Amino acid sequence: MQHVSTAKAVPQAPGAHQGHTGPLIVITILFFMWGFLTSLNDVLIPHLKSVYELSYVKAMLVQLCFFGAYLVVSLPAGFLIKKIGYQKGVVAGLAIAATGCAMFYPAANAGYALFLLSLFVLAAGITVLQVAANPYVTVLGDPATASSRLTLTQAFNSLGATVAPYLGALLILSSTVLSLDDLKKLPAAEQVAYRAHEAATVQLPYLMMAALLVALALFFAMARLPAIADSDDAAAADHSDDKASVTGYRHLVLGALGIFLYVGAEVSIGSFLINFMGEKNIAAFSADTAAKYVTIYGGGAMIGRFIGFAAMRYISPGKALAFNAACSIALIMVAVFGSGMTAMWAILLVGLCNSIMFPTIFSMALHKLGKFTGQGSSILCMAIVGGAVVPLAQSVLADAFGVQLSFLVPAACYLFVIYYGLKYAKMYQD
Repeated sequence: MQHVSTAKAVPQAPGAHQGHTGPLIVITILFFMWGFLTSLNDVLIPHLKSVYELSYVKAMLVQLCFFGAYLVVSLPAGFLIKKIGYQKGVVAGLAIAATGCAMFYPAANAGYALFLLSLFVLAAGITVLQVAANPYVTVLGDPATASSRLTLTQAFNSLGATVAPYLGALLILSSTVLSLDDLKKLPAAEQVAYRAHEAATVQLPYLMMAALLVALALFFAMARLPAIADSDDAAAADHSDDKASVTGYRHLVLGALGIFLYVGAEVSIGSFLINFMGEKNIAAFSADTAAKYVTIYGGGAMIGRFIGFAAMRYISPGKALAFNAACSIALIMVAVFGSGMTAMWAILLVGLCNSIMFPTIFSMALHKLGKFTGQGSSILCMAIVGGAVVPLAQSVLADAFGVQLSFLVPAACYLFVIYYGLKYAKMYQD
């Protein structure tokens, strides 16, 4: 299996420890960008659902194509980065993502299928960025505080996720959306014109994103980042429990399942938030109003990650993970069986609980893998495909029993996260 070999910062001159700060700032920009682009899907789903009159299952093909890229592209991305290096890998990822964004322009005139292809290309670029950036962050400092450091960079990922729904509401959902009944009252020609106009509202935002990604690619191509070298032999000496293959590490295998279920739950909840808040027994919000409230979901994760950055230097990552997952389940139960603003705020506050989960599971799963760290990183990035599968499962339940009851699907995912956190609560004491 091809993989990114273990990353290790090339030793710097004495007194150059502060050199870690600059690279972390630069890498953090990437986390912001892919958080922004990923969260835009939460606006795109209800928009395309309305434009093309889709069922929930068909609308969730957006997440299937987007997160399916992680399964398809992670291993090739690992091979690419092994060949060209981390910095050039970041540039390649940004260029691919920019291409995906640019494809939204013709997609607006070609139909839903090209939108899905565009999303796959965009996500392929983000996957390359993920495979390169996550292990980069883990080696830029003390391994014992890797969870804390990755949590900090993920906080800026959440900042992107916080900003995106609000801007998406202004740029994509700002026009008056006709109900299906009102649309059918229009002459056939006007119906076609209306759908074309609504589809075209995505062109400008995604062209702007394409231009910004190209600018970032040029910036990273010229930036001076510390060299990250392959160091399989050195890494092998860093752990005492050597295995014949990466699958021999049970905490990695279970961690991959944890990433699959956690990402699936987080994405699934975000995908249904706008429709959930539009329900008459919840808030009866219009799509553009609801989209602005989605910023609270991402904002909660951002705040929680800043808190986690400090707190998890002193608290067991596993125990913190289990506690947050349990709180998520409790809040989802209030949303499923409650109503009105109480149910709405309960589901939005799950974002706060989500805050530390991804970086904590990721760093726990990579703990003491030594020479298999890069391969483990690729496996964990592949597991992000949970963001494609779980929303699809929830959409089946939503079509059959309604949006509110469908949130039982992500609640079930958090049960495994509790198990993983408790099972490896003492990992860093070994």
